[in-house]
Amino acid sequence: MGYEPLVKQNPLRVLKIGTENAREMGLVMARPGLGKTALLVQIALDSILRGNRVIHVSIGESIDKTRCRYDDILRSILQEYSVSQPHELIEMVQHHRMIMTFKESIFSRAKLEERLNDLIMQNIFTPNCLVVDGFDFESVNRESLADLKDLANMMSMQLWFSAVTHRDDTRKSASGVPAPCHEVDDLFDTVILLKPEGSNIRLDIVRNNGRANGSGVCLDLDPSTMMIKRS
Repeated sequence: MGYEPLVKQNPLRVLKIGTENAREMGLVMARPGLGKTALLVQIALDSILRGNRVIHVSIGESIDKTRCRYDDILRSILQEYSVSQPHELIEMVQHHRMIMTFKESIFSRAKLEERLNDLIMQNIFTPNCLVVDGFDFESVNRESLADLKDLANMMSMQLWFSAVTHRDDTRKSASGVPAPCHEVDDLFDTVILLKPEGSNIRLDIVRNNGRANGSGVCLDLDPSTMMIKRS
């Protein structure tokens, strides 16, 4: 079955994520516990529903825990939208998604490239989108991040990261991207900050496909379901 209705109804459509630039590099930033992984999962699911294959790289977290995040979001999608054959959707997601885990101490372009090449050369899985959750921006240098971007460009993949911000670190780039990514923000095409606002969590779109956000896009993350919704 086709999933065009789910794609069209997804609030992420207003950002045109993954539709204007197949090699887009994006970043989700927030303080701990505000929903970075939930947002990355919804970006990954949106890519899958548009016919792509996604590898979710989880650094320092188990495969089972990451899989549960997908199950929770899929459950919310099935509750909110009318899907005639839910089991078919669940199976399709499973076939178009692969979860990898790395220890923080060994994650690098070389290790990632080796595992990706094994999958591609053996015709096991060829990704169009790579999601990296738990990357340590506190200790990474610009060259390492640019190296990962080069890998994604070389493999024609969309690439998304999450980063943790801290309330007591007030450093920011000229465009408003907070530490620890304030000195590498120019490497990203899209930057989304998650900020508590009232009873919701606001998606502050700092940059959207290389452009400063001036479109008035207003999206929230519902704290009860961690689902994206229009404000």
